[in-house]
Amino acid sequence: MAHLASDRRDQAVRAALEQGLLTEADPVVALLDIAGVRASAAALRTAFEEITDAPVLHAFAVKAAPLVPVLRLLDSEGVGAEVASPGELALALAAGVRPERIVLDSPAKTRAELTGALDLGIAVNADNLQELDRIDALVGSGAGRASGPGGSQLGLRVNAQVGAGAIGALSTATATSKFGVALRDEGARERVVRAYLDRPWLTRLHTHSGSQGLGLELMTQGVRAVYELAEEINAAAGRQQIDTVDIGGGLPVNFASDEETPTFADYARALRDTVPALFDGRYGLVTEFGRSLLAKHGTVLTRVEYTKTTGGRPIAVTHAGVQVATRTVYDPASWPLRIVAYDAKGAPRTGDDVVQDVAGPACFAGDLLAEARALPLLEPGDVIAALDTGAYYFSSHYAYNSLARPGIHGFHADPGGVRFATVRAPQTIAGIVAEAGGDRPDALL
Repeated sequence: MAHLASDRRDQAVRAALEQGLLTEADPVVALLDIAGVRASAAALRTAFEEITDAPVLHAFAVKAAPLVPVLRLLDSEGVGAEVASPGELALALAAGVRPERIVLDSPAKTRAELTGALDLGIAVNADNLQELDRIDALVGSGAGRASGPGGSQLGLRVNAQVGAGAIGALSTATATSKFGVALRDEGARERVVRAYLDRPWLTRLHTHSGSQGLGLELMTQGVRAVYELAEEINAAAGRQQIDTVDIGGGLPVNFASDEETPTFADYARALRDTVPALFDGRYGLVTEFGRSLLAKHGTVLTRVEYTKTTGGRPIAVTHAGVQVATRTVYDPASWPLRIVAYDAKGAPRTGDDVVQDVAGPACFAGDLLAEARALPLLEPGDVIAALDTGAYYFSSHYAYNSLARPGIHGFHADPGGVRFATVRAPQTIAGIVAEAGGDRPDALL
């Protein structure tokens, strides 16, 4: 029986070849393990149920996989949506996520976005004090029903400035981060407290310290800082004005093995140990996990088209590169991917390991999925699998060289076989032309 994620993956690779998902016409395909996604959602719910009896809204960070069927799957597992653009909001609504289970975060919301969110009753986290002024005007004009029954729950994002993790570009709690109100800047804390006292409808506090590369210690320090601020504001107000703390997401993913570490339970326990009073039932919680829910359950498959040797090193040229693994190609030290080799029928490749490069199809030398990687020597017709690619990889296409977006297929694997469900069809050449202004070739003449 295919119980383990690795067993399900191997079974799905064979089936993808047998059922014609990976072909010469479609030489890249993405697979998503539905059972794995459901298990991660269940693990997240259970982890927080074990540390608090208060209401918890788990809102999936849509940017990690902006795909309507994925959002629908997560919604069926009790996970709502955190959106950061009109497009992401439209995807969440198309997936059937109810407005009260959607949170809007963005550092650059327009008046129109804010008005639309308030009218729908979506929770909004303002990024800065200027945005609060905009919301003041909208609330004063009667837009939406702020903090009332069925209305938008409103909060403010603060930057706890607890420091950077291993990947600076993903660290959002640094001294100069573009996100939120920096709590340690001179006079900022007092301004935040005053902003709440002046707005009785402001009932949430939000923080998010970063994602991949951030350790549990920094993550929990950020949450502790926002809890302490909530207590200070409530004391100044003489009542529990802040009733919900949005702790963001950011749980890092282990890209080195099949092991899922740290777990949601690890993080929940660390939070309880660091900020025990946050979980005494007085505060509702919101989480905004993305990568940690999906990354381990995605696999990108591609065919090896050619092999060569250059400078004494073998190179396998494939069809998957920067268009699906943009971060890996441009920053391989921060975003290494595991590569598994299969033969042309989908059986795991055997043989002695040989140090070789796995290259993509794009027209620049750095388009490498893996460099100097020890793998069984690859041959034309073999299949390579890029693992842990369920978040930010195949769903966030980079159209270098007008390479087509791959098809994405969810799968169920059991002893009876593998059943695929198309999440997104592969992009056609006609679609590429249409997106490139193909219907108006004379526009510039």
